[in-house]
Amino acid sequence: MISVNELTKRYGPFLAVDRVSFEIARGEVVGFLGPNGAGKTTTIRVLTGYHPATSGRAVLAGHDVTTASLQVRQQIGYLPQEVPIYPDLRVIEYLRYRAALKGVPAKLRKAAVAAAMDKAGIADVARKLVGKVSHGYRQRVGLADALVANPPILILDEPTSGLDPNQRLRIKQVVRDLAADHTILFSSHILAEVQEVSSRVLIIHRGRLRADGAPERLARSGCDARLVLVAVAGTEALAAVLRQQPALRPGPIEPRGDGIVRVVCDVAADSEPLWPLGQQLAAVGIPVLELRLELPTLESYFHSITEGSDLAEEAAAAAAAAGAA
Repeated sequence: MISVNELTKRYGPFLAVDRVSFEIARGEVVGFLGPNGAGKTTTIRVLTGYHPATSGRAVLAGHDVTTASLQVRQQIGYLPQEVPIYPDLRVIEYLRYRAALKGVPAKLRKAAVAAAMDKAGIADVARKLVGKVSHGYRQRVGLADALVANPPILILDEPTSGLDPNQRLRIKQVVRDLAADHTILFSSHILAEVQEVSSRVLIIHRGRLRADGAPERLARSGCDARLVLVAVAGTEALAAVLRQQPALRPGPIEPRGDGIVRVVCDVAADSEPLWPLGQQLAAVGIPVLELRLELPTLESYFHSITEGSDLAEEAAAAAAAAGAA
């Protein structure tokens, strides 16, 4: 449904998007992640026809964004981060107006508006002026606007921005429900939300696509799981047990007083160390106070390939400069 090939966007000398390529199949829900200024919104604006690309190609629902912009817009519903809506219209009036602009036939318009309001959860404010509803409802009115023509593709830019926890839960559930009938690309700064609703994520940094894959797989590929053990044991006795566990790379064993020690171990990929370690500790009579596995998160992976990679590049540049001096 969405095909992007070597997409590049410049603003004068500034390179905002640098040869980005990806494919999104029909029915996928894909999260689009990146730090502020990474190129997310610029990419989205090119895909939706708001800005022309400098080079490269984007095809949505079989239509090229550059040569068939009108046909592309007929196939997408777009929710920008800041929803531009008329404050002096009632919600239902605004959506009927938007449905007309989007070419929904007059005889189908009433049903289309009702269905969009129901999906976005705004039927209870249908008669209110748009300018008088809360920020959360304004976001949901914008979502209903994106849905009113029932497009096959939805592009949502920070749909939960500025919402309270209850409103975010509502929007997340709406996205899950919409996945059955729409291909969805959405950006967000809240990584836990993306992980909950996306089958796949794209991570962009400094204008370049740095990662593409399932959230759990990406997290595991970039960071080790950690095992935390708190026990009543001597340092040497516990170290001897840990040496028998090839999947573990123990850190320092830290005394906590009263014979209690704590150790954190990195865990080899695709291993399940809890059961064998627990069995071994029981066999040698070491009481366990805490034994848990901390799985890597999308947040830790995101940090490693954005800010973490920046720090590594800065350190390498400083080392090279010191060597040259």
